[in-house]
Amino acid sequence: MTDMITKRNALLAQRVIRGLKSRNMTGYYAATREEALKLALSLIPEGSSVTMGGCMSAREIGLTDALKAGSYNFIDRDNYADKRAAMLAAYDADFFISSANAMTEDGVIVNIDGNSNRVSAIAQGPRKVLIIAGMNKVCRDTDSALKRARNVAAPINAQRFGLSTPCSRTGSCMDCKSPDTICCQFLITRYSRHQDRIHVILVNDSLGY
Repeated sequence: MTDMITKRNALLAQRVIRGLKSRNMTGYYAATREEALKLALSLIPEGSSVTMGGCMSAREIGLTDALKAGSYNFIDRDNYADKRAAMLAAYDADFFISSANAMTEDGVIVNIDGNSNRVSAIAQGPRKVLIIAGMNKVCRDTDSALKRARNVAAPINAQRFGLSTPCSRTGSCMDCKSPDTICCQFLITRYSRHQDRIHVILVNDSLGY
Protein backbone atom coordinates (compact mmCIF):
# COMPACT_ATOMS: atom_id res chain seq x y z
CA MET A 1 0.00 0.00 0.00
CA THR A 2 1.49 3.35 -1.03
CA ASP A 3 2.10 6.22 1.37
CA MET A 4 -0.49 8.32 -0.45
CA ILE A 5 -3.20 5.66 -0.04
CA THR A 6 -2.30 5.30 3.62
CA LYS A 7 -2.53 9.07 4.11
CA ARG A 8 -5.88 9.19 2.33
CA ASN A 9 -7.23 6.30 4.43
CA ALA A 10 -6.12 7.94 7.68
CA LEU A 11 -7.86 11.19 6.76
CA LEU A 12 -11.03 9.49 5.53
CA ALA A 13 -11.17 7.30 8.63
CA GLN A 14 -11.30 10.39 10.84
CA ARG A 15 -14.33 11.58 8.91
CA VAL A 16 -16.03 8.22 9.37
CA ILE A 17 -15.17 8.24 13.09
CA ARG A 18 -16.76 11.67 13.49
CA GLY A 19 -19.84 10.37 11.70
CA LEU A 20 -20.02 7.36 14.00
CA LYS A 21 -19.73 9.59 17.06
CA SER A 22 -22.64 11.71 15.82
CA ARG A 23 -24.65 8.47 15.63
CA ASN A 24 -23.82 7.38 19.21
CA MET A 25 -21.24 4.83 18.07
CA THR A 26 -17.50 4.73 18.73
CA GLY A 27 -14.91 4.50 15.99
CA TYR A 28 -11.17 3.76 15.98
CA TYR A 29 -8.50 3.69 13.30
CA ALA A 30 -5.76 1.08 13.05
CA ALA A 31 -2.86 1.63 10.67
CA THR A 32 -2.07 -2.10 10.41
CA ARG A 33 -3.72 -5.47 10.96
CA GLU A 34 -1.49 -6.00 13.99
CA GLU A 35 -2.61 -2.71 15.50
CA ALA A 36 -6.24 -3.63 14.81
CA LEU A 37 -5.83 -6.96 16.63
CA LYS A 38 -4.22 -5.29 19.64
CA LEU A 39 -6.97 -2.68 19.75
CA ALA A 40 -9.76 -5.25 19.44
CA LEU A 41 -8.38 -7.34 22.30
CA SER A 42 -8.04 -4.23 24.48
CA LEU A 43 -11.78 -3.69 24.09
CA ILE A 44 -12.75 -7.25 25.09
CA PRO A 45 -12.08 -8.06 28.78
CA GLU A 46 -10.83 -11.55 29.54
CA GLY A 47 -13.63 -13.81 30.69
CA SER A 48 -16.13 -12.22 28.32
CA SER A 49 -18.52 -14.38 26.34
CA VAL A 50 -17.81 -13.70 22.67
CA THR A 51 -19.38 -14.90 19.46
CA MET A 52 -19.43 -13.86 15.84
CA GLY A 53 -20.95 -14.32 12.42
CA GLY A 54 -18.90 -15.51 9.48
CA CYS A 55 -16.57 -12.52 9.79
CA MET A 56 -13.65 -12.84 7.37
CA SER A 57 -12.18 -9.52 8.53
CA ALA A 58 -11.83 -10.80 12.11
CA ARG A 59 -10.08 -13.89 10.80
CA GLU A 60 -7.77 -11.86 8.60
CA ILE A 61 -6.46 -9.69 11.45
CA GLY A 62 -5.99 -12.78 13.68
CA LEU A 63 -8.81 -11.98 16.09
CA THR A 64 -10.67 -15.27 15.72
CA ASP A 65 -7.57 -17.33 16.57
CA ALA A 66 -6.70 -15.00 19.46
CA LEU A 67 -10.18 -15.40 20.98
CA LYS A 68 -10.02 -19.19 20.64
CA ALA A 69 -6.60 -19.30 22.29
CA GLY A 70 -7.27 -16.69 24.97
CA SER A 71 -9.14 -16.56 28.27
CA TYR A 72 -12.55 -15.97 26.76
CA ASN A 73 -15.80 -17.89 26.58
CA PHE A 74 -15.71 -18.07 22.80
CA ILE A 75 -18.93 -19.47 21.38
CA ASP A 76 -17.63 -21.14 18.23
CA ARG A 77 -20.61 -22.12 16.10
CA ASP A 78 -18.35 -24.35 13.98
CA ASN A 79 -18.01 -26.61 17.03
CA TYR A 80 -21.75 -26.75 17.79
CA ALA A 81 -23.70 -29.75 16.55
CA ASP A 82 -26.80 -27.57 16.88
CA LYS A 83 -25.98 -24.46 14.82
CA ARG A 84 -29.24 -22.81 15.82
CA ALA A 85 -28.31 -23.09 19.49
CA ALA A 86 -24.99 -21.36 18.77
CA MET A 87 -26.75 -18.57 16.90
CA LEU A 88 -29.26 -18.07 19.72
CA ALA A 89 -26.44 -17.95 22.28
CA ALA A 90 -25.16 -14.83 20.52
CA TYR A 91 -28.10 -12.78 21.74
CA ASP A 92 -26.98 -13.10 25.37
CA ALA A 93 -23.24 -12.74 24.71
CA ASP A 94 -21.08 -9.94 26.06
CA PHE A 95 -19.60 -9.28 22.60
CA PHE A 96 -20.69 -9.98 19.07
CA ILE A 97 -17.95 -9.65 16.44
CA SER A 98 -18.92 -8.72 12.91
CA SER A 99 -17.79 -6.80 9.89
CA ALA A 100 -19.78 -4.55 7.58
CA ASN A 101 -20.68 -5.12 3.97
CA ALA A 102 -20.31 -1.38 3.51
CA MET A 103 -20.13 1.90 5.45
CA THR A 104 -20.72 5.48 4.50
CA GLU A 105 -18.31 8.33 5.00
CA ASP A 106 -20.66 9.79 7.61
CA GLY A 107 -20.92 6.63 9.69
CA VAL A 108 -23.92 4.64 8.44
CA ILE A 109 -23.32 0.86 8.51
CA VAL A 110 -24.91 -1.40 5.87
CA ASN A 111 -25.25 -5.19 6.09
CA ILE A 112 -27.07 -7.87 4.09
CA ASP A 113 -27.78 -11.31 5.53
CA GLY A 114 -29.26 -14.62 4.48
CA ASN A 115 -29.92 -16.45 7.75
CA SER A 116 -30.29 -13.05 9.44
CA ASN A 117 -28.52 -14.11 12.64
CA ARG A 118 -25.80 -11.54 12.00
CA VAL A 119 -27.98 -8.53 11.28
CA SER A 120 -30.37 -9.38 14.11
CA ALA A 121 -27.49 -9.59 16.61
CA ILE A 122 -26.12 -6.24 15.44
CA ALA A 123 -29.56 -4.69 15.90
CA GLN A 124 -30.42 -6.18 19.31
CA GLY A 125 -29.22 -8.67 21.90
CA PRO A 126 -25.48 -8.82 22.62
CA ARG A 127 -24.29 -6.28 25.17
CA LYS A 128 -21.66 -4.93 22.80
CA VAL A 129 -21.01 -5.18 19.07
CA LEU A 130 -17.48 -4.87 17.67
CA ILE A 131 -17.23 -4.32 13.93
CA ILE A 132 -13.94 -4.84 12.10
CA ALA A 133 -13.91 -3.14 8.70
CA GLY A 134 -11.20 -2.51 6.15
CA MET A 135 -11.15 0.87 4.47
CA ASN A 136 -12.24 -0.89 1.26
CA LYS A 137 -15.74 -0.98 2.79
CA VAL A 138 -16.13 2.82 2.99
CA CYS A 139 -18.48 4.35 0.41
CA ARG A 140 -19.63 7.88 -0.30
CA ASP A 141 -23.26 7.57 0.83
CA THR A 142 -26.00 5.09 1.72
CA ASP A 143 -26.97 4.50 -1.90
CA SER A 144 -23.42 3.61 -2.92
CA ALA A 145 -23.03 1.50 0.23
CA LEU A 146 -26.14 -0.52 -0.65
CA LYS A 147 -24.83 -0.96 -4.18
CA ARG A 148 -21.52 -2.20 -2.84
CA ALA A 149 -23.23 -4.64 -0.50
CA ARG A 150 -25.40 -6.04 -3.29
CA ASN A 151 -22.91 -6.00 -6.17
CA VAL A 152 -19.60 -6.74 -4.45
CA ALA A 153 -20.12 -8.42 -1.09
CA ALA A 154 -23.17 -10.55 -1.93
CA PRO A 155 -21.87 -12.15 -5.16
CA ILE A 156 -18.50 -12.98 -3.59
CA ASN A 157 -20.13 -14.47 -0.49
CA ALA A 158 -22.55 -16.46 -2.64
CA GLN A 159 -19.55 -17.90 -4.48
CA ARG A 160 -17.74 -18.53 -1.19
CA PHE A 161 -20.67 -20.54 0.16
CA GLY A 162 -21.19 -22.39 -3.13
CA LEU A 163 -24.71 -21.04 -3.57
CA SER A 164 -26.67 -21.30 -6.79
CA THR A 165 -27.68 -17.69 -7.27
CA PRO A 166 -27.66 -15.55 -10.40
CA CYS A 167 -25.07 -13.22 -8.82
CA SER A 168 -22.69 -16.13 -8.20
CA ARG A 169 -22.71 -16.73 -11.96
CA THR A 170 -22.77 -13.14 -13.23
CA GLY A 171 -20.79 -11.35 -10.51
CA SER A 172 -23.45 -8.70 -9.90
CA CYS A 173 -26.86 -8.45 -8.26
CA MET A 174 -29.80 -9.64 -10.35
CA ASP A 175 -32.38 -8.76 -7.66
CA CYS A 176 -33.25 -12.45 -7.53
CA LYS A 177 -35.69 -14.46 -5.45
CA SER A 178 -33.60 -17.60 -5.65
CA PRO A 179 -34.05 -20.11 -2.81
CA ASP A 180 -30.32 -19.67 -2.21
CA THR A 181 -30.38 -15.87 -2.05
CA ILE A 182 -28.38 -14.31 0.77
CA CYS A 183 -30.06 -10.93 0.28
CA CYS A 184 -32.92 -11.72 2.65
CA GLN A 185 -32.52 -9.02 5.27
CA PHE A 186 -30.99 -5.56 4.86
CA LEU A 187 -29.84 -3.71 7.98
CA ILE A 188 -28.98 -0.01 7.83
CA THR A 189 -27.54 1.08 11.17
CA ARG A 190 -27.83 4.86 11.20
CA TYR A 191 -27.91 5.41 14.98
CA SER A 192 -27.35 3.43 18.17
CA ARG A 193 -29.82 4.22 20.92
CA HIS A 194 -27.56 2.54 23.47
CA GLN A 195 -24.42 4.45 24.44
CA ASP A 196 -21.14 2.48 24.18
CA ARG A 197 -22.75 -0.55 22.51
CA ILE A 198 -21.42 -0.42 18.94
CA HIS A 199 -17.70 -0.03 18.35
CA VAL A 200 -16.07 0.06 14.91
CA ILE A 201 -12.39 -0.52 14.14
CA LEU A 202 -11.44 0.84 10.71
CA VAL A 203 -8.32 -0.85 9.37
CA ASN A 204 -5.91 0.62 6.85
CA ASP A 205 -6.17 -2.47 4.66
CA SER A 206 -8.45 -4.31 2.29
CA LEU A 207 -10.29 -6.85 4.43
CA GLY A 208 -13.13 -9.24 3.72
CA TYR A 209 -15.53 -8.70 0.87
